Amino acid sequence: MTASTLAAPRALSRRVGPAATVRHTMTLAWRTLVQIKHNPMELLDLSVQPIMFVLLFTYVFGGQMAGGDPKVYLQYALPGIIAQNALFATLNTGVGLNTDITKGVFDRLRALPIARMSPLAGRILADTVKQAWSMMILLAVGMLIGFRVKTDVAGVLGALLILVIVAFGVSWVSVLIGVLVSAPDKVQIFGFTTIFPLSFSSSAFVRVDTMPGWMQAWAKVNPVTDLADAARGLLNGTAVAAPATKAILWAVVFAVIFAPLAVRALRRRV
Repeated sequence: MTASTLAAPRALSRRVGPAATVRHTMTLAWRTLVQIKHNPMELLDLSVQPIMFVLLFTYVFGGQMAGGDPKVYLQYALPGIIAQNALFATLNTGVGLNTDITKGVFDRLRALPIARMSPLAGRILADTVKQAWSMMILLAVGMLIGFRVKTDVAGVLGALLILVIVAFGVSWVSVLIGVLVSAPDKVQIFGFTTIFPLSFSSSAFVRVDTMPGWMQAWAKVNPVTDLADAARGLLNGTAVAAPATKAILWAVVFAVIFAPLAVRALRRRV
């Protein structure tokens, strides 16, 4: 008799090709989007809160800002409101990611032969789709109460595209915070203490030339100013080339700096 020997099981390779990485990312993004069906309040939150912002800024501040005609102020402020809402929506990425980590979802994903970046990129991609929905809701409500697009369909699509690109880049900051902190509410605390001053010290809601001199210097280099001016230019037909270029460069800078840091922090945590 001859003893038969069993071949040792081959270890799964952790190296994943680009095509597989994209496939894994899309699968995990779809997983996040499907959860809306089981938690419709999430989509409601993305719709109701932006509508409240538009109505409050138009009918509470609009008359004072535009000499009694809220629609004049709405024509200026709506692109800034959409830009601010896009930045605030990036906090949902960090909160959702931190929830998945603390509940052990990432421990299960780590055991799978998938790309390391796929869980992070999938979450960001799904939340970017949600942000696009929120942006369209804001624009639709704004048009219902008096906002008028002064360009064309290409201008509207360009504004939404730039907003989505910048939101995608900034989302990596939220991802990094979500990986580092111990609880989801800490992501929101960090976000509110940074996004609020950034948005209100920009051209999102008032013209930069109405600010004190020292604040004008800051507002001109504030990335929210570039984002708001780019969206405003594409919707209102004002200057757009310079702010749009700067806004996209800001998105690239955020992604290049914070995406590797987020992936590295995730590897250390899980």
